[in-house]
Amino acid sequence: MIFERLAAALRADRPVALVTRLDGAHAGAKLLVSEDDAHGDLGTHLLNAAAVGEARALLAVGENALRSFGEHGEPVGVEVRLFIEAFAPKPVMYVFGAIDFSRAMARIGKYLGYHVTVVDARPVFATKQRLPDADEVVVAWPDEFLSRAPVNARTALIVLTHDVKFDIPLLQVALRTPAGYIGAMGSRRTHANRVEELRRVGISEQDLARISAPIGLDIGARTPEETAISIAAEIIATREQRAGGRLSDGSEPVHNARAPATPA
Repeated sequence: MIFERLAAALRADRPVALVTRLDGAHAGAKLLVSEDDAHGDLGTHLLNAAAVGEARALLAVGENALRSFGEHGEPVGVEVRLFIEAFAPKPVMYVFGAIDFSRAMARIGKYLGYHVTVVDARPVFATKQRLPDADEVVVAWPDEFLSRAPVNARTALIVLTHDVKFDIPLLQVALRTPAGYIGAMGSRRTHANRVEELRRVGISEQDLARISAPIGLDIGARTPEETAISIAAEIIATREQRAGGRLSDGSEPVHNARAPATPA
């Protein structure tokens, strides 16, 4: 049944992860994890829950891994090794604007497992030499590029153009996509002006709320590298539906609770 579900997911091009238990009495047991459900049994309810969380984290970046847990899902343990195989393409990050911040963002984006494309209409700036960590560097008007680029819920759109002639058309296109994260650089005043212009062209308040601007978490970032880290942290927090504050100030579990798996 597990392999039938796996085959169906692959045929439908749905991201899915197969978890295989390598140790103990239940060695060989499998758990199939998608973005919204899970099927199978690794031996204990809590181990299933821990495996679901790890599998979804790996699905988000399209990577495989070997993880170790206690028999009941304890994060520090070596009783049970799980091999997690993610059947998903790398998520895509589009960075608009070939500036110093873009160079740092491409480096951090690749570190997080994204396929990073930097887009700028100015050929003198949009070069592989200036952006060596980007997987692709494209010379094109940002809105025209995005209108034909593949975008899904795992896609991150990073708007660093900071120029109204690029920003407004680009954000109009971005808000028509299912992108999981849309962030735009600029001061609060800059973004307020952008919002007014977007309202003028008919963008709804619900859609405007999808834009993270000023971009990134409030960590006091100043350098391009620090700013890229703050943006990356916000992308993760948005994906995990977390506020992004200090763990020591919160009361929620460190890792989001996951729905239990159902039998295969």
